[in-house]
Amino acid sequence: MVCIFTNRKEIFKVKNYTDIIIVGAGLSGVGAACHLERKNPEKSYVIFEAREELGGTWSLFKYPGIRSDSDMYTFGFSFKTWDNPKSFADAPNILKYLNEAANEYKIKDKIKYQTKVLKANFDTQNKLWSITVINKSGNEEIHYSQFLFSCTGYYNYDEGYTPNYNGLENFEGKIIHPQHWPENLDYKNKRVVVIGSGATAVTIVPEMADETSEITMLQRSPTYVGAFPNKDKYAELFKKYFPKKVAHKLIRFKNIFVQILFFQACKIWPNYMKKLLVKAAQKKLGDFPAKPHFEPNYNPWDQRFCVAPDGDLFRAIRKGKANVITDKIDSFNKKGIKLASGKNLDADIIISATGLKLLAFGGSKISIDGVTYNPSDAITYKGLMLSGLPNCIFFAGYTNASWTLKSDLTSEYASRLFKLMDKKNYSFFMPKVENQNMNISPLLNLNSGYIHRSSHLFPKQGSKLPWKLYQNYFFDYTMLRINKIRDKNLILN
Repeated sequence: MVCIFTNRKEIFKVKNYTDIIIVGAGLSGVGAACHLERKNPEKSYVIFEAREELGGTWSLFKYPGIRSDSDMYTFGFSFKTWDNPKSFADAPNILKYLNEAANEYKIKDKIKYQTKVLKANFDTQNKLWSITVINKSGNEEIHYSQFLFSCTGYYNYDEGYTPNYNGLENFEGKIIHPQHWPENLDYKNKRVVVIGSGATAVTIVPEMADETSEITMLQRSPTYVGAFPNKDKYAELFKKYFPKKVAHKLIRFKNIFVQILFFQACKIWPNYMKKLLVKAAQKKLGDFPAKPHFEPNYNPWDQRFCVAPDGDLFRAIRKGKANVITDKIDSFNKKGIKLASGKNLDADIIISATGLKLLAFGGSKISIDGVTYNPSDAITYKGLMLSGLPNCIFFAGYTNASWTLKSDLTSEYASRLFKLMDKKNYSFFMPKVENQNMNISPLLNLNSGYIHRSSHLFPKQGSKLPWKLYQNYFFDYTMLRINKIRDKNLILN
């Protein structure tokens, strides 16, 4: 049903109206709300969170050792210092940090938990979003807003990805996906096989190694893994000689610069960087061969790079507490896994760290005037809007750096946009592609399996600004924080 308002002031009197609806109370959603409190306190907002607590990924996943593989000086917010001496934080400390931010900026009373967004429709006549949710009582409600923030990330929180293994039902032990880790799982003195070589596997293996009788990381193909110190000596120096907020900014800038430098080096000199990374791994592994187990058949940063804080994975392998096998799975049997090489790998517990399923807009249905809007047909504008979708900002982080760097910039841009709109008495914005013949490519520019499986669900990027993503913080900082809001590709009225 579409309501027609003769006067825009009538809209603000509508039941269940707020200026902004934020979907998701994870890292991006909490950050967006804090930014609004800091920069746009005149805007009313509400946060819809499908789960029972804030934190997103960091409250959902419970597997041993779950942590960030980005340093917290860049993974944390620009406006809140990271005071823990460890650069790479575990989930409990990340949650503590998020709760502190939520308390400092008094956003918790704006969060509606166990409230899942089912669909969102934009009424072009009234320039108004109507959001249909199902609440914790199981009842549907309709809420209204002028603007929509999509802070859902791109993971499917309901289920992870497990390949269709041959004979999986034959295995008599426990099979676990890290996304659904059982409470109080007893793995002491158990034989454990972790299938996968991504960030999850790289985290789980060293964390469990001291308790298991044996633990093996079984990988079809290797991943680049780098050992980085968990205590940043330069960060400690900055903290010693500068005020806390100044030190935070200096450390953050230093780490951003190093991240970009490393990424660009990998793209410009891939062969050299490949040799360097494999050599560094071998040094940490001792007598265990880095080749083929830590020498991928792709160039660095063609897939996401994995971090081993203080070289914990390499240390567990070097000390004989963990093993790595590079082979393909032929089938499962009663005792474990038969490999393509013919070898049998016995196990009591098998952990399928085989990736995630992706989901656009948290699975909610988007429409404009009742007509379905398909995000996969759209092109991203400045990495934060979608072509043809009015009054909506989506939050997506970097694939080659800390997620929060981009989500912070997105919030800063939104703040500038709202101030301009209020000044000019505008109520509508929408990116529009002028050049319909522009070359397009996938939004996520990695060759990882989980991205390939779901790339068709997501928007595309163009071949030139403002439709192209450069995955570069300093470039985006200029575009989103310094350059003018107005351009020929953004309709404002």
